[in-house]
Amino acid sequence: MAVAIRLSRGGAKKRPYYRIVVADSRAARDGKYLEQIGTYNPMLPKDSGERVKLDEDRARHWLSVGATPSDRVARFLDAAGVRERAARNNPKKGEPGEAAKERAEEKATKAAEAEEARKAAEEEANTPTPAEEAAVEDSPSAEEGAASEDSDTATEAEEKAE
Repeated sequence: MAVAIRLSRGGAKKRPYYRIVVADSRAARDGKYLEQIGTYNPMLPKDSGERVKLDEDRARHWLSVGATPSDRVARFLDAAGVRERAARNNPKKGEPGEAAKERAEEKATKAAEAEEARKAAEEEANTPTPAEEAAVEDSPSAEEGAASEDSDTATEAEEKAE
């Protein structure tokens, strides 16, 4: 007979309370069981010591004779140090669905368009308008004035030399 260590539900509606039982794997969830080895009360806070009570000696005994724990009970046994639980890896579980991927893609394209528009507006603000360019060309800057004085003195020096 295949033996399983699993949870058997009790308690009122919306107020679950579980027994950790050793039962024939073919038996009903809340049906006949061989032995009760602990309790689990999910209504208590996670840091409460009363949340999971487990008879570790009996759990070790049933594991030694071939009982297989359910996933939840395997977590309890790992927390109690009775049996090491191998971590599961499902890389597709964390992957977003098709609709979420489409929303992320649309968001990325909108962000890229907004960045391009911001850069274009920044460049437009930095480039001078034609009226400003004309004003800059008409007024000589300090460097141009110094250069024109040097050219005047150079022409005067040539005239004196002749």
